[in-house]
Amino acid sequence: MRNILVIGSGKSASYLIKYLLDKSETENLHITVGDLNIVNASKLTGEHKNATAITLDVFNTKSREDAVKTADIVISMLPARFHIEVAKDCITFRKNMVTASYVSDEMQALDGEAKSKGLVFMNEIGVDPGIDHMSAMQVIDRIEADGGKLILFESFTGGLVAPESDNNLWNYKFTWNPRNVVLAGQGSAAKFLQEGTYKYIPYNRLFRRTEFLEVDGFGRFEAYANRDSLKYQDIYGLEDIKTLYRGTIRRVGFSRAWNVFAALGMTDDSYTIDDSENMSYRDFVNSFLPYSPTDSVEIKFRHALKIDQDDIVWDKFEELDIFSPTKMVELKKATPAQILQKILMDSWSLDPTDKDMIVMYHKFGYKLNGKKHQIDATMVTLGEDQTYTAMAKTVGLPVAIAAMAILNKKITTPGVLRPITKEVYEPILEELEDFGIVFNEKKVPYLGYNSLNI
Repeated sequence: MRNILVIGSGKSASYLIKYLLDKSETENLHITVGDLNIVNASKLTGEHKNATAITLDVFNTKSREDAVKTADIVISMLPARFHIEVAKDCITFRKNMVTASYVSDEMQALDGEAKSKGLVFMNEIGVDPGIDHMSAMQVIDRIEADGGKLILFESFTGGLVAPESDNNLWNYKFTWNPRNVVLAGQGSAAKFLQEGTYKYIPYNRLFRRTEFLEVDGFGRFEAYANRDSLKYQDIYGLEDIKTLYRGTIRRVGFSRAWNVFAALGMTDDSYTIDDSENMSYRDFVNSFLPYSPTDSVEIKFRHALKIDQDDIVWDKFEELDIFSPTKMVELKKATPAQILQKILMDSWSLDPTDKDMIVMYHKFGYKLNGKKHQIDATMVTLGEDQTYTAMAKTVGLPVAIAAMAILNKKITTPGVLRPITKEVYEPILEELEDFGIVFNEKKVPYLGYNSLNI
């Protein structure tokens, strides 16, 4: 049998492993799932005769190498920073590899060796990055094949709570790594192109510069800019494009309220707070506010941030119970971001019956035969339960389908790759439709950012 090694059995692995198990008879597969916590791996493999769960510590060189050398292809579902050691083993033992993560500099440095050994190292084949690449390039290639020239490309993605589980004032719950949500947008200014002009949004303004989106059947959303949209000029071959913007989707009103946390400094992860383990949530909030012998923490909070008591934003903070004098931080030497994450997890963790949702929205503006046109494409995927989530579906299925295509030699181009060529995106997008991951396209009037420029 052909052995597929899956390293990591976290929240994004459920659909991936189920897909491979469902294919195991017809494709003659044995799936080995390795994880530091074998309980997670065993839960997903169950009693399936074509699957084995093993304890695998990627920092144990021998066990990692033993697992890799016996595989026909390796799928790494580890955190991005841990892929590189697995990738080096794949070079050594001549194994193809698939990940859902962004191509790191270290991974890119293996491109020459991968090509020389005829190995396919497919990366960025999850949802974002992944489905966003494939769905964008499919339309971009089609427009260009028809003689059109791209002048605008905008792309937005969000991991959200499904409408039936949307029951808090923030219209949000954690559907993926909470730490990444708290730290979103930090590190550098967001940079993008609008009408041929380079634009920058520093972190302290990021959540007050939003765009609005309407998705048929699901209502209105907002989006704030991702850190670096400009790198997609080269990746997508859009060097002459006038507008290039990528962003993260939330429900309308989220960003305005989140900006309060950013403005106060509660999302900072660069220093630790003294005596944090003995702080109440109220103490934590108060530590960012000026001293007053008379004013309450609530009054100081509203005054500092110019929030009226009848403002819906105020209700959002009260709902989080951040002014509680009895709820304790209980984290030693914690950063503000770590404490904020703990507070938010009280209110934003998914309940057992909750479902999540992935929303993706592309805008394509182009010139054809002397006229300007626009195509809007949207995709919404809903989760089934806490195991088979929309996030797991949209991350895991493209990974699994790509792995099978590589194993069956339908994808053969060697090197460190992204799914931006027809060889890759056409069959994967076609199969994803069988699982309900479908983009709805519609032609709309082109406005761009300068409605007078027609």
